[in-house]
Order: sequence, then C-alpha cells, then structure tokens
Amino acid sequence: MTFDLSLYLVLDPDLCRDHSMLETTMAAIRGGATMVQLRHKTASTREFIEIGRALRAAMAGSGVPLIVNDNIEAAIAIDAHGLHVGQDDMPAEMARQKLGKDKILGLSIESEAVARKIDKSVIDYVGIGPVFATSTKPDHKPAIGFEGLAHLTTLCNLPSVAIGGVKQEHVTDVLESGADGLAVVSAICGQKNPETATRQLADAIKNARARLASGPFQTGQN
Repeated sequence: MTFDLSLYLVLDPDLCRDHSMLETTMAAIRGGATMVQLRHKTASTREFIEIGRALRAAMAGSGVPLIVNDNIEAAIAIDAHGLHVGQDDMPAEMARQKLGKDKILGLSIESEAVARKIDKSVIDYVGIGPVFATSTKPDHKPAIGFEGLAHLTTLCNLPSVAIGGVKQEHVTDVLESGADGLAVVSAICGQKNPETATRQLADAIKNARARLASGPFQTGQN
C-alpha cells in the first residue's frame, strides 16, 4: 500500500497520560499526521492487541496507516497496515515472510554497516537515527546528527524518516538531509493540545518543502 512518511507519530503510553493513545492518535490525524506507530514496550501481547484493535477501528477510513512496533503477533492479530522492527528485533526477512508482501515493513537504521546490508526487496522504508539523544528511548545508539542522517539517507536509498529528538525547529534540517519526514514522540504525545501541536508540525513541513522546492534565493537578476 502507499504511505506518506511526512509526519510519523510514534505513540508513547507514558507521555499519553492526559490524553490517551487513542485520543492522541485521533487528534494527531485531524492535525495532519500521516502515519501512526503503536509502540508499547511494557504491554503484554494481549494488551497490545486490545489497544491496537481499538486504534485500528478508530482510524478506519482516515487513510493513515497503523504500524506496530516489533510485535509481529500483535500486528497480525490487529491486521495492522505494517510492522516496524529494530536491529535487536525479529530479522526483517523473517518479518516479511510472516507479514506477507502487501504490508508495510520498516527497519531502524543506526549505522553505515547496517545501511549497507539492507535488502530493498524486503524493506519498504527506514527509520534513521537517533538524530539526537532522547529520553523516550534511553537505550538508543549514539546520536548521529544531521550529517549522519544525510549520509545514511543516501546510503539506504529508500523512503526514510528521521527519528530521535526531532521537533518543529528541526524540520528544514531534516528535509535538507534527504529524509522524507519526521518521526516524533514528545512533540505530539504529552502536549497540552496534540491536534494543534501536530498541525503546527504539518504546516512547518509543508512550508519547508515549498522553500526547498523553490531553490536558493538568488539576487541580482533582471
């Protein structure tokens, strides 16, 4: 299926205390989120499936894909649109075999060595980072910065989303690095008004794309 990585919400149950993950998701979709990932490291598979089915039902008809982080059993039971795996999760080839060819499969990329080993016939998109250190994933690999992001984006040569501490003020740098969008957690989850926060991000992405498409401003022309 087709997908748009522009504004990729990664749900965090701890940050979604004032607004549940379901409330946050629907607010984010109204604000312009283009993909949603359900990440819940402490939930049992049964709990994961329960939450995921509620999200899947609420998101029906929105056109926004629901991606499950790591838990392939839950992804299949939910009939999620796809799965995202990290380097320490199930191998991507095995995940593809279990998921089938019609689902979206994303892979986390943290280093040049990993980027060079990607099988593009298996992976649909890559999540590249962490761009910055982030408290929402304390066990992350060293931050790569925008220079690292640009390097890995070029190496992977697949649709890509930047992740790891990226916020509205980083939109232009992320897009200039070659990534197709931003994966955000705290920039939406835990915000007082998730819909407004998402809309501001979506507008920033749209405006940055327009500026980049017009090319560098030139003076001295007649």
